[in-house]
Amino acid sequence: MELVSQYSQEEKEYFMRQALLEAEKAQLLNEVPIGAVVVLDGEIIGRGYNVREFSQDATTHAEMIAIRNANRKTESWRLEEASLFVTLEPCPMCAGAIINSRVKDVYYGARDIKAGACESLYHLLEDNRLNHRCFVESGILEKECAMLLIGFFKKIREEKKRMKKKASFSE
Repeated sequence: MELVSQYSQEEKEYFMRQALLEAEKAQLLNEVPIGAVVVLDGEIIGRGYNVREFSQDATTHAEMIAIRNANRKTESWRLEEASLFVTLEPCPMCAGAIINSRVKDVYYGARDIKAGACESLYHLLEDNRLNHRCFVESGILEKECAMLLIGFFKKIREEKKRMKKKASFSE
């Protein structure tokens, strides 16, 4: 069975912009700005953004929250005809949730060279040894997604530098 995209480029960019809006919500909470939306029949049925620091719960990644919301909306754990749009390549935990919820296809913006489980480190979503596989497409609004993360981490580094300098002056 060959898996192919069901969306036009315009549709993919629209849904990724919706995921970027979710990522901006995370950034307002000083969370790593990652956002996700689950789409079914052209409608967003689940939204999520990273709240790991706020919740102190390691499972509260954007994808996990969006999938949970979609499960509630559909009243089913199966999302067999749904698509996930996420600003950063899913990690192994999120890839596991994607597989277990039977998401049909995954579109992401920026690659995650340290934890990516779709292409960067692993290819979990397309692994023939598993009972479910997804169509995966990367690079949707990649620059916008990456720049949001780069800006966030740059701000954190600058803040740490400023605090370190301030501490050295007060000694």
